[in-house]
Amino acid sequence: MNWNGIKVLVTGAGGFIASHLVERLVSEGAQVRAFVRYNSRNDLGMLKWISPDAFAKVEVMQGDLRDNEAVRNAVRGVDTVFHLGALIAIPYSYVNPREVIDVNIMGTLNVLMAARDFGTRRVVHTSTSEVYGTAQYVPIDEKHPLQGQSPYSASKIGADRISESFYRSFETPVVTLRPFNTFGPRQSMRAVIPTIIVQALTRDEVKLGSLEPSRDFTFVHDTANGFLKVAEAEGVLGEEVNLGNDNTIRVGDLAEKIFKIIGKTPKIVADPQRIRPGKSEVMKLWASNEKAKRMIGWEPRISLDEGLKLTIEWISAHLDLYRPDQYTV
Repeated sequence: MNWNGIKVLVTGAGGFIASHLVERLVSEGAQVRAFVRYNSRNDLGMLKWISPDAFAKVEVMQGDLRDNEAVRNAVRGVDTVFHLGALIAIPYSYVNPREVIDVNIMGTLNVLMAARDFGTRRVVHTSTSEVYGTAQYVPIDEKHPLQGQSPYSASKIGADRISESFYRSFETPVVTLRPFNTFGPRQSMRAVIPTIIVQALTRDEVKLGSLEPSRDFTFVHDTANGFLKVAEAEGVLGEEVNLGNDNTIRVGDLAEKIFKIIGKTPKIVADPQRIRPGKSEVMKLWASNEKAKRMIGWEPRISLDEGLKLTIEWISAHLDLYRPDQYTV
């Protein structure tokens, strides 16, 4: 598909993955409208770190996904909606589950209703590997049972099922993309890889939660490429598609790998406030990406080691953005 001149909307555009997607879409020639949550500081999140040339071509709209009129104004007139907007922090969902459920479910409903009314060509709805809970078998394919092990994951299960219902009930052209753990430049310390890197670069101790969970990591450029491919592909409407590396690594082993790349051996210290409730912790995520290969022609290109090196380089150059002594939910 030639994206040149195509009007697209990216919700949650100030977020980590979305900012990379915005930059990629601009590079492909798309006319990008970026929907970001309003705040009085006019803080556009990670959008401020895309290239100035790219940012100059982006139409920024501010609002809240829960505001139906704001969402309708954003969706009106676009060909493709990339719906990444959500409250994503799992620890925050323990503190304020009502807000997380409201934003993630009602916000998705507003996007789908607007897309149905305006005849949008395609909606790419963003899910998460957290909807699977701890793996009952590996690798996890799209037929794996869903399990809400946190209010966040439950909210995303709800949003996924509402998307499915709109396809089945109204033939709304929606496809659900399910990235596993994405990492890369610009990611905040709410994610484990930046948490390890920032502390390892600046401290002799690295505070972490449980070291036993394992995750399947994908570099952000590969994830962004998956969004484009699923928006272009034929025969995917109504489908759910995993994006992952078809691999897994323990958090403890991940930390050791990062230490080796950095060239330091900090002490790992268990921090109780970073440990999820026992029945809520997802112990293993490991993606099957066979469906992504078959249906959208996607597979990861950047290895974990290569992606870690690129991420460490970026964080090293932007350490002033991070607060290594502060744990933020």
